[in-house]
Amino acid sequence: MLTITRYVLIDLLRNRSVAVYTLVLALLSVSLLSLEGGSGKALLSLLNITLLFVPVITTLFATIYFFNSLEFIELLLSQPVKRTRVLLAVYTGMAFSLSVAFVAGVGLPLLLLAPALPSLILIFTGVVLSCIFSAIALLVFVLTKDKTRGIGAAIVVALFFTLLFDGLLMMLIYAFSDYPVDKALIALMTFNPVDLARVLMLLQLDAAVLMGYSGALFKKFLGTPAGSIYAAASLVCWVLIPLLLGVKVFRKKDL
Repeated sequence: MLTITRYVLIDLLRNRSVAVYTLVLALLSVSLLSLEGGSGKALLSLLNITLLFVPVITTLFATIYFFNSLEFIELLLSQPVKRTRVLLAVYTGMAFSLSVAFVAGVGLPLLLLAPALPSLILIFTGVVLSCIFSAIALLVFVLTKDKTRGIGAAIVVALFFTLLFDGLLMMLIYAFSDYPVDKALIALMTFNPVDLARVLMLLQLDAAVLMGYSGALFKKFLGTPAGSIYAAASLVCWVLIPLLLGVKVFRKKDL
C-alpha cells in the first residue's frame, strides 16, 4: 500500500496542474497579505478563496485523475492486492498531494507574514477540505462508469456545496422566519463542510456578525470547547463517510 501511495504522490507532485494550483494560491496569498499587512481582512479574503477554490478544484481534479488512473488501478488489481488497499492508497496519495499544495501555497505565506492562531485554523481548514473533497471525488468515481458523467457529477457536487446550499438555506430561513429555526440551522450546517469551515474561521476572527442570521447562536455554541469538538468531529465524519462508502461500492464494482 505504501508503494502505491508513494507512486501516486510522486506522480501528482510532478503534475503541472498541481504546480499551477500551488503557484496561484501562493500568488494570491502573498498579494493579499502584503496589501493588508496580515490583517483580518486578508484572512477573510483568503478564507473566501479557500472555500471556493479548494472544493471546486479538488473535486474536479481528483475525479479526472481517478478516471485517468483506471487502467493503472485495473493493472494493480490483477496482482494479489486487495481492492481496499489499492483504493485507499490512491486516495491517500491524492489527498496528501493536494494538502501539500495548499500548505505550500497558502500555509507558508500565512506562517511567514501572519503567524497567529487564525492562520493555523485557516491552514487546518484548507487541509481538511482537501481531504473531504478528495473523498467525495473518489465516491463519484466509483459510482459512475462513464468519465464524462463523472466529471459532470463532480462539478454539480462542488457547486452545490459552495453555492447552491447557501441559497437553499436562505430560502428555508425566509420561509420559516416566524419560527425558531436556530437549532435546526446548526444541524443543517453539519451537512455542508464548506459552511462549517466558514463558521469556524469567522469565529476565530470574532466576525460572527458576518454570518448574518443566527450568528449569535453560532457564536454561543461553536465558540465553546464542546462546539469545537462537535465541529471537528463533523469534519472528520465528512472525510470518513464518503471514503468508506466509496470503498464499500468499489469492493463490489465490476471493472
